Amino acid sequence: MPGRKSVSEEDLVDLYGKVVVVTGGNTGIGYATIQMLARKGAKVYMAARSEERALEAIKQLQSENINDGSVHWLKLELSDPRAAKCAAQEFLEKETRLDILVNNAAKSPPGPFKLDKDGLLDIMVLNHISHFAFTDTLLPLMKETAKESGSDVRIVNVSSMAHIRVKAETFATREAFNKNYGDSFKGYLNTYSYSKLANVLHIKALQKRLTAASIPITCIAVHPGVVRTSGSDGFVAGISYLGGFLKKYVAPLVFQPWRHGAMSVAFAAAGTEVAEKRETYRGAYIVPIAAIASPSESALDERLQEECYETTEKIIADLS
Repeated sequence: MPGRKSVSEEDLVDLYGKVVVVTGGNTGIGYATIQMLARKGAKVYMAARSEERALEAIKQLQSENINDGSVHWLKLELSDPRAAKCAAQEFLEKETRLDILVNNAAKSPPGPFKLDKDGLLDIMVLNHISHFAFTDTLLPLMKETAKESGSDVRIVNVSSMAHIRVKAETFATREAFNKNYGDSFKGYLNTYSYSKLANVLHIKALQKRLTAASIPITCIAVHPGVVRTSGSDGFVAGISYLGGFLKKYVAPLVFQPWRHGAMSVAFAAAGTEVAEKRETYRGAYIVPIAAIASPSESALDERLQEECYETTEKIIADLS
């Protein structure tokens, strides 16, 4: 499917009366996504760790005109799946509906990446396992919202084209989630890519389950593009010898601004075309700008999809 030149608020559905959660969001793609969705009237929760940074970002958003929408902070700690589950439970005490969930926050290169107190690789915990726990805890409310007449409930995982860099043999064991490609520029990038593959596998398996149960929730994975964020700046700066030069002179020419990255994410979350062609977009992988594409061979492997989903469930259950 051909892409677009751009996506604006005019391409999004009316979100008045709708409730949205975006993880991350005090900066970067998440910030621009929240801005676009709030301008369509949504009540948006910026799920982020730092209250200070979140409130500062919300103040800035309010000064930039979000019309009748509103933005609120939800404390979310993604370094521990138990904390992510608690954040979701806190949200359930605040709201009686959830129309859109955007899992946007991510840990980016450079590393080193390490095992946490539970013996799990930190980047996989933050980028996939905690988001899975957060989503799973919110899912019952999203299912209830989807029962309403005219509902349009969506779950969006912000992945990356980088996922095509790696091939997975299995996700059937806990050890498979700790795959670490080593302490080098290439190694850090590949370990990150592996966690982003898990994002796509999650969406594929979740969509399959929802569709089989006739639950009208649309799940989409998104590659937002090559966007300049604090994470990408840090990764470029970490390149041996040339990092400083590349960050200062090359990155501004190669990386796109936040809003460019948010276009495909906002389209997945609230695009009018997605509402009109739900069958087409269920379980889809979207690339800039708002175009359906094929993810990697590993991402399309139904065995890996099921292994990733089921093993993640077991890991989270074992932590309880």
